[in-house]
Amino acid sequence: MSGMLNAGDEAAALEQLHELGCTDGLPVVIPTPERVERMVLASGQDPGAMLGEMGPAMGIATVEQIAVNAVMAGALPDYMPIVLAAVEAVLDPAFDLTEMQGTTHCTAPLIIVNGPARLACNVASSFGALGPGFRANASIGRALRLCMINIGGARPGVSDMALLGHPGKFTYCLAEDEENSPLPPLHVARGFAADDSCVTVIGAEAPHSVIFSGDADNPETPSALLDVLATGLANLATNNAVLRGGSAVVVLNPDMAETLTNAGYDRGAIARGLCERTSHSRSELAGIWPQAAAHGDPDDGCAAFRDPDQILVMMAGGSGLYSMVMPSWCAGAHQNSAVTKRIDLNPFCEVPGLSEH
Repeated sequence: MSGMLNAGDEAAALEQLHELGCTDGLPVVIPTPERVERMVLASGQDPGAMLGEMGPAMGIATVEQIAVNAVMAGALPDYMPIVLAAVEAVLDPAFDLTEMQGTTHCTAPLIIVNGPARLACNVASSFGALGPGFRANASIGRALRLCMINIGGARPGVSDMALLGHPGKFTYCLAEDEENSPLPPLHVARGFAADDSCVTVIGAEAPHSVIFSGDADNPETPSALLDVLATGLANLATNNAVLRGGSAVVVLNPDMAETLTNAGYDRGAIARGLCERTSHSRSELAGIWPQAAAHGDPDDGCAAFRDPDQILVMMAGGSGLYSMVMPSWCAGAHQNSAVTKRIDLNPFCEVPGLSEH
């Protein structure tokens, strides 16, 4: 391993990592050579294999460096293929990682896992999936964040300029509940096969709770639900409403997903309905942000989204009154686009200690 640190014991090593700014502020698993080697082995790749440069420091994201951060995050070797795919996603130019790391906005990479990898790695998708208690969710999201700190060079107030940030900057990862969803999986809607394992990563704000209780016998209930979701997604206090043109996420709980699909809405119709409801007049925008509405008729509509495909609709969580929406930053050269990458769950790897006969 290159850049090896030395310490008398693991307690001293932990303090050294904290002092060097290599942690997220929480204790980490010490990345000993043995632990890192096991993580690299699980990748099926050469430790020096390079995935790309990670901004703003433009550090080289090698498999070994990613493995170091995955160990520190507490990830199991089984999670390494998901971590690699998530890193590959944020390194895609469309993700605007360098700009996202430096913005004053609170955006953080939300990782959505689809396909067999969810089950293979026990990535939670039901009650409390974005909360504590799930090792895979917590450590996969944390591994990406530690890569962004230690490879990408993000330091609060120096190169990571988020004014406050949000807890998703520690870890922000969940799976889609494909088995119980009335919608086809998100990765299928994004052009992948149903039996592919994929991660979709998007820079997102913290989850915004949306409360709704409808009457199943009222034919207006689905439309009212879309109204409420749209209010949370692109109200006048969001970047989506003011800057416009970015992406966002809608996480429907099972009850709300059923309300919409029972009324004949598929994923595309849900996204179109939300797109139609997230437009504000120039005069409304001018009331809080004059620069955003400087030109044109005051009654003209200013759409938050250019295209319904920019609204990622998925199902997760428990049944009840609450779904979640995640507005986004909407800036950068690609306006902080969502990126989906395939996960290789069956990497080739040499088994140590065995030789050909």
